[in-house]
Amino acid sequence: MYELKVTSSFSSAHSLRGYNGKCEDIHGHNWNIEVIISGEKLNKTGLLIDFKILKKYLGEIIDTLDHKFINDIDFFKKTNPSAENIARYIYERFEKSISNEYSRDISINRVNVYETPSSMASFYKNPQ
Repeated sequence: MYELKVTSSFSSAHSLRGYNGKCEDIHGHNWNIEVIISGEKLNKTGLLIDFKILKKYLGEIIDTLDHKFINDIDFFKKTNPSAENIARYIYERFEKSISNEYSRDISINRVNVYETPSSMASFYKNPQ
């Protein structure tokens, strides 16, 4: 099994609806993101998938979040924009991008979202 990781970051604001404390107010973070994928088969070049393709997919997703008020994004109008749900948002969009172009057995293991250097949330799907 091979595993790859790409990282990115973005800045944005959000507020947590129903939170009893300061985080209910609008506040911002410099988010750091990790996307970890895996697969068993390499292509003829010896790659699972080119890093630049992974970075392209992640960059397209980050563009929807960077310098935005996350609560205004359609997905988050009903879903609270917690670090956990931001990880799920990125995971689902990344999964859609990769499955649209790659039929090989490449799967997303996990998306990690760092709200601060010491606070991280992950999203992954249990194997079926």
